Amino acid sequence: MQVVTRKTDVLKTLGERVAMLRREGDLTQEQLAERAGVSRNHIADIELGARNTGVWSLILVARALDVAPSELFRPFDKRR
Repeated sequence: MQVVTRKTDVLKTLGERVAMLRREGDLTQEQLAERAGVSRNHIADIELGARNTGVWSLILVARALDVAPSELFRPFDKRR
């Protein structure tokens, strides 16, 4: 596993994980945003790695995806 060290790489990797989980749940960005109580633009920015979102927003997104917050960070699991 490659260690991600740059902020932009971390945000991009996190965004890719959110997008993957969203697609696995057969949700549009709009549907995820509605479930999480955030704007669609917020979800789009997270998925693009363009937003350094807060912990609370990530918890809302995880809940909306029906996954544990730790699932969002699985790509960063050093045990893998």
